[in-house]
This record gives sequence, structure tokens and C-alpha cells, in this order.
Amino acid sequence: MPVTLELDSLPPLAAGFALLGSGGGGGTTMLELVLRDSPDWPITLHDVDDLDPDLPVLGAAFVGSTILLGERLPGADPFARLIAAAERWLGHHVPVVCSLEGGGLNGLAPFTLAGERMIVDADLTGRAVPALDQMSLLVDGVPNIIVTCDTGAGGVALVETDRAIDIERIVRAATVQAGGAGGMVFAGFTVEDLREHSVVGNAAHALKLGQAFLSAATGPLGDLAGALGGRLLAEGRITAIEIDERDPHVTVFGIEGSAGEVHRLVARSESLALMTDGRLEAAAPDLVVVLDAISRDILEVPHLSMGRYVAVAHLDGPEWWSQSAERLRHVVPSAYGLAELDGPR
Repeated sequence: MPVTLELDSLPPLAAGFALLGSGGGGGTTMLELVLRDSPDWPITLHDVDDLDPDLPVLGAAFVGSTILLGERLPGADPFARLIAAAERWLGHHVPVVCSLEGGGLNGLAPFTLAGERMIVDADLTGRAVPALDQMSLLVDGVPNIIVTCDTGAGGVALVETDRAIDIERIVRAATVQAGGAGGMVFAGFTVEDLREHSVVGNAAHALKLGQAFLSAATGPLGDLAGALGGRLLAEGRITAIEIDERDPHVTVFGIEGSAGEVHRLVARSESLALMTDGRLEAAAPDLVVVLDAISRDILEVPHLSMGRYVAVAHLDGPEWWSQSAERLRHVVPSAYGLAELDGPR
């Protein structure tokens, strides 16, 4: 059944997507500001079962450095050229839009297209992930996916391939040429494809998470984690920050627990795992959420600094990834070369 979202849904929706970022995905502030002045409210959010299964769908997102996006704001219609190129290639209009990445700022990206397309509540990750070949449609091998992306100076690249890694490598190269950040559109799939090959209902889940977070944010940290359906794993001060010797993209944060425990938070662009006294407590695809223990700000990995007093909570990740071993292998820590952090399944 369709859900009508009013403007006052925006803050909890953004907070929910920030939590689903698991420390990554980029801050939601930029798109919150854009959407706050949108003339399209109220916005209708459609369930996949509300729509004709044969309707074509596209997914829109930003790719590259989220820090650069904050410094060099996208234009008023950042996906227009990319969608036009995809529709020319396909030969038809695409009336439905979904989310590509269900964590961080990209959870809000489809809402920028509410005035021109129907928004379906499905996305291709259910949390923030670092690589484009981790999109659910590609993980499940859905055929005939095309991708368009910015190349800079008004240029557009289009990729059609059966190899998911081609999309990751070519879009990344084009994004570097575009200056390190830009837009991206997936197309060539339908509402029916989303029913099996996506995380359905993630925006509604984000909204509920955000509402619970905002309602409980000023209470005790344990109660806050419980209100989110999770549990508090750690509370303490960051006392060490180390780069992994095997992979310079992996950072390990040492947290001195309030009761003398030693916690180690392992992260890349997202938080991947937390250990306490050498014992694995949580790992991707579950969510490892870090908060400022004082302000209760939801922290991204780049915001973790020496001396900061933080709280770490575990939230269940999207069930879609755990439905098969093939899906799961794309998002557990071993997918990033950290096999020793894979939890029991």
C-alpha cells in the first residue's frame, strides 16, 4: 500500500539512512537541504506490490568522494543527463525510480526525482557499501543492466556489460576524470526484478529507525541502542588509530572501554567489525554504528578522531544478504581481505 510522506518525515528518514550507512555512505545534510525546499511534498512511496511488475525502473545515486560532494555541490538536476542517456539507449521512458544504496546520502537520492517519477521502496544494498559490483542486481546476475555516469565537462559514459567488475572499474575511472565525484544511474530492470533481487522496504525501515533514534537520542546509550532494535557494544574513548599493515585502506581504532575493556573497531569507508578483548562482537553485513557518546551525532568513519568519546552499537543488517552463501560472500569482511573477521552464520 502506498505511503504518503510529509516534509516532517525528512529528518527521521535522513537519520535512519545515516544509521544504515554503518559509518559510511556520506552525510545526509546536503540532500536534506535540497529536499527541504522541494515543491514535491507530500511524496508518495510505493511498495513493489503496488506497481505493475513490468514497469521499467532506474536507480540514481552519487558516486565517488562524498567529501568532494560537500565542497562542490551538484547542480539543480544532477541526474537529468544521465537519465536521458539511459532512456535513449533503452528506447523508452523509465517511470519509476529506486535507491541504489540504502545507507548514507544515497538513501535520499531518489526523493530528488519525486516530481517526475514514482518512487518504489526498494534499493540495491540496504546499507552503505564501497563497491559498485556489490549492487544486488549485479550480485544476483540480473541481465541487461546498463549504467550511465558523469565524465566531467558535461560528458556522459554508458556501460553495458555482463561482468559486474567492469561497472566498478569503468565508472570509477570516469568519476576520477569527472573530478572525483558525480552522478550515476542504473537502468534496464523492472519492478518485477526488484521483488527478488533487491532489499524491499528499506526506506520504510529507515524511517522507523530514524523516528526511534530521534525519540530516544537523549536517553541512556543502552536504551537508545535497544530502541533501535540493537545492542550497545562499546562506550569509551578512542585512544589509538592504526593503519592496517596489509591494506592501507583499512583503519583500526582502539577504544578504551569505560569498564577497562579494549575494543577494536575495524573500518574501511564503512565500519566492518568490532572486537572486545579479542572477541568478535559484530561484523558486516550487520551494522556497526558509531555515535558521539555526548552529542549523539551519528559518526562517519572520517569523523573518528583521537580522544573522541564514542559509543558503538550493533544493528541487524538486511536479511537479503544472508539468504544465500553467494550473496553473503560479497559483503562479509573477507570480501575486503579480512577473513578473520567473518562472523558465524
